[in-house]
Amino acid sequence: MNRPHLARSLALALWLALGALLAGCTQPRNIPVGMVGADVLRSLGAPTARYPGPDGAGERLQYSSEPGGQTVYNIDLGADGRVIRVEQALREPVFGERIRPDVWTTADALREYGKPAYIMGVHNFVGDIWVWRYMDGQTYRLLFIDIDPGGIVRGWSCGDEPMPDDSN
Repeated sequence: MNRPHLARSLALALWLALGALLAGCTQPRNIPVGMVGADVLRSLGAPTARYPGPDGAGERLQYSSEPGGQTVYNIDLGADGRVIRVEQALREPVFGERIRPDVWTTADALREYGKPAYIMGVHNFVGDIWVWRYMDGQTYRLLFIDIDPGGIVRGWSCGDEPMPDDSN
């Protein structure tokens, strides 16, 4: 291989590696604890939603890929404006710890999971069922939160997302 061609190949490989590294840094999951909130915004852009912090101080920056995606990242900033927690909220193991039927309101559901992928009704519940998509391993799943007409969460459940039949 001649030297100019080798040099161009190495330069291209370095640029591709740098691009991959920078692309990886712009994912919410790669934001480190301690990062300044302004740097988070520069790195990720505008969040899909902003809420007061869970502890009453600071702020929550929420990055949701709904309605079509399966992730909702909550980045919590402390009173000093630095990241204190980064979490993918749509994880089945924590639903039971977080969702509080008869206590949570629509505001709590939005603060934790963002806008749902869609809202539906069912014949045996008076109110709306808010639905989020998420992944559990390699399985597409749905989180259902039952919200009564007064805006109170009454229950929740999970189920597999029906996939189109592509055998036709």
